[in-house]
Amino acid sequence: MAVIFEKVSNQGITMNNLKFLLVLISFFTVNELFAQKGKEAYLIYTSNGKKTNFQSIEKQALLADFVFFGEFHDNPISHWLQLELTQAMHSKFKANLILGFEMFEQDQQAILDAYVKGKMDEKNFKDSCRLWPNYSTDYKPLVDFAKENKLKCIASNVQRKYASLLFKKGRQALDTLSPLIKSQMADIQFPIDTTLSQYRAVREMGGHAMGLNMVEAQAFKDASMAKFILANSKPDSKMIHFNGAFHSDFYQGILWYLNKEKPAAKILTITTVTQTQLNTLDKEHLKKADFIICVPESMTRTH
Repeated sequence: MAVIFEKVSNQGITMNNLKFLLVLISFFTVNELFAQKGKEAYLIYTSNGKKTNFQSIEKQALLADFVFFGEFHDNPISHWLQLELTQAMHSKFKANLILGFEMFEQDQQAILDAYVKGKMDEKNFKDSCRLWPNYSTDYKPLVDFAKENKLKCIASNVQRKYASLLFKKGRQALDTLSPLIKSQMADIQFPIDTTLSQYRAVREMGGHAMGLNMVEAQAFKDASMAKFILANSKPDSKMIHFNGAFHSDFYQGILWYLNKEKPAAKILTITTVTQTQLNTLDKEHLKKADFIICVPESMTRTH
């Protein structure tokens, strides 16, 4: 385009040249409009519903102590942008960057450490860990990035079977566990705020009979993740934590527990939502996080 304008400029503005330029400008304008009407894979919004971009997330992430990236576990856009943001944060923080995962449970920490430090090959790692079905497509790129760059990875979650035990039999059932097992979870007497909107939604989902037990089990996971996030943070470290969006939406869940222990921490939250249309953020998603990644409901899923 620039070459054409230079050629016209050298020849002088004639009527033919002017007509040619007008046609050319019209062509590029129409072409651009058609390009803009193509299918968009995602849009990013601020907490207030203003459109923004990924560069804004990167900029804010570099100012935070903790970044919580709330995902839909089967959403490819979430996983792609997680890796992109991890790479951007690593470019500044280097070895001070820590990766935290809801997808790994605390009893797997030694196995995760051995793999990331190169002391265990991939086959033994996969055979030894209870990996999620979508590990290879969605979390392996993050873990391998950590391995390549010698970054600490945190298995932050409580074992699923103990969250299930609490759900079925209550906290008293956890009293019989060994000290080792208890060290891999939140304190059994963890506090809980049942007035939080996320927990109220869980209780309503569970109904009258099991609703409170479901809330307790959910909070047990949140409290455990917060415990190991805090236990592994250092004054000069930065952490990006990957978790289901529910665990950090509306600055609740994990963040409620983290803020109780470290109220001065600089925290950035990101969430993922799906909509039938992307041009405007639905009201129900406002205030869910500092940044909201909006993806079409028709997006291909990873599993």
